[in-house]
Amino acid sequence: MALFDTISNDIQAAMLARDKIRLEALRGAKKEFLEAKTAKGADGELSDETAVKILQRMVKQRKESAAIYTEQNRPDLAEKESAEIAVLENYLPKPLSPEELEAAIKSIIAQVGATSIKDMGKVMGIATQALAGKTEGRLISEKVKQLLG
Repeated sequence: MALFDTISNDIQAAMLARDKIRLEALRGAKKEFLEAKTAKGADGELSDETAVKILQRMVKQRKESAAIYTEQNRPDLAEKESAEIAVLENYLPKPLSPEELEAAIKSIIAQVGATSIKDMGKVMGIATQALAGKTEGRLISEKVKQLLG
């Protein structure tokens, strides 16, 4: 079942369970999915790959908001954002462990033949495509710098 359909079904389940946080997070995700499907230039379909990218963006936004709320001493709002993060992360692929990430990047470095930090662009281009959805771009970048530096 497509991610869009799964989330639509889970919205109904959340309504029946009267789970406000889950319902709000899933409705937000569905809204983003519908906007992506109807955007100018879109073909009216939403691939799971695109849906995962949307969910990752939503999680990242909520993490940033939670950090801001924590700084501003608003634990109630930070807690709400954290709860929504937990709901959305259930629909994302399992992230790579640090060991798996390092192994994947080492194989990409060997494949490209990179030897110094000057080759970081080549490695990052392939790594971001190969590891999309499995880990954050920031973590990929840090690991590539560490291994090439």
